[in-house]
Amino acid sequence: MQTIIAKEFRWEMGHRLPDHAGLCRNIHGHSYVADVRLCGEPDASGMVMDYFDVKTMVQPLIDELDHCFLCDRSDSVMMDFFATNAMKVVTIDVPSTAENIAAMLLRRIVERLPHGHSIDSVTVRVFETEKTFAEVSATIR
Repeated sequence: MQTIIAKEFRWEMGHRLPDHAGLCRNIHGHSYVADVRLCGEPDASGMVMDYFDVKTMVQPLIDELDHCFLCDRSDSVMMDFFATNAMKVVTIDVPSTAENIAAMLLRRIVERLPHGHSIDSVTVRVFETEKTFAEVSATIR
């Protein structure tokens, strides 16, 4: 029987959307939450995946983002600033929207799935605030 397990991850991160017409063009930050869901058939022990293994797989991705500034490489103002100011920055090739953050995490989680897993799909929901989120899913098999 298909079973879904989920684990929640939290981090703090700054960003900006330089081409946005509203306030998000300014430097600001969020307390992000990622809800990672794995769907598959439980193994002989009754588990889809051990929660410890889920944490081992996902937490390094969260640690990379925690207390960083997520910067779109095309944002020349911020890229110039970070070139002369040593701070924790992670650069990406797309705007740092919740949608793109969710997609980035999903791709990286799928790449990290252990060999021989029984996971059929992965869903990542990224909350940018308590009331707003973006969700992406991938079918593995």
